[in-house]
Amino acid sequence: MKSVPNVFKTTPRGWRSRPPSTPMLRFTATAWAKLEFLRDYGDSEIGGFGISAEDDPLLVTDLRLVRQHCTATSVQFDDLSVADFFDEQVDLGRRLESFARIWVHTHPGVSPTPSGQDEETFVRCFGRVDWAVMFILAEEGASYARLRFNVGPGGEMELPVVVDFSHAFAASDHEMWTEEYCQNVCDASASWDSQIDRRWESLDPVQPPDEFIDAWSDYVDDESGPAQQERNYLATNDTT
Repeated sequence: MKSVPNVFKTTPRGWRSRPPSTPMLRFTATAWAKLEFLRDYGDSEIGGFGISAEDDPLLVTDLRLVRQHCTATSVQFDDLSVADFFDEQVDLGRRLESFARIWVHTHPGVSPTPSGQDEETFVRCFGRVDWAVMFILAEEGASYARLRFNVGPGGEMELPVVVDFSHAFAASDHEMWTEEYCQNVCDASASWDSQIDRRWESLDPVQPPDEFIDAWSDYVDDESGPAQQERNYLATNDTT
């Protein structure tokens, strides 16, 4: 069992009525549990957007993935998927500040220190907004968060990271989190077969999906298809 990381700190008194006076990045218990689950589900990095409270932009209440190609050292978001995510959030009535300012990703190793590619991505993708946060969670629980201001004279500062238990939180939902992972993460460093196996394991083990049954039926019933060709071959080359 992993030791409890340092980010789990006793909630200071007074948080129930107002955010802390010192800027810090806070996660609700459910958001943190989801992030750890997604981090550990595969072997690659994964990335997404932190969704924060409307009245508290540094309180992350959820994490959302978009379609992405990942390796052990990189994450590349699909531009169309990001656009769809933005449209969805706007349709829900959320402002950009609550879903497009906190970039979350993981490091499979023990170090959460940003890589050169992380820094380049942070500047390229978030360098024109008024403010943004880069957050990294490493494999064994160490984390890194940095807030950057791009207005006025600009500036940046590292933020403490805590799990804020003073806010209500929902129970974990591993089934839904697994589905979100499998729908969005393509591990470019893993074999195709292993990814298919992972997606298959995430489905109902009793009843295969309808599209699989339909495709299998078409494969078996196709008189000119490979299944029929194999049956013909076996029938004409029967050595028993």
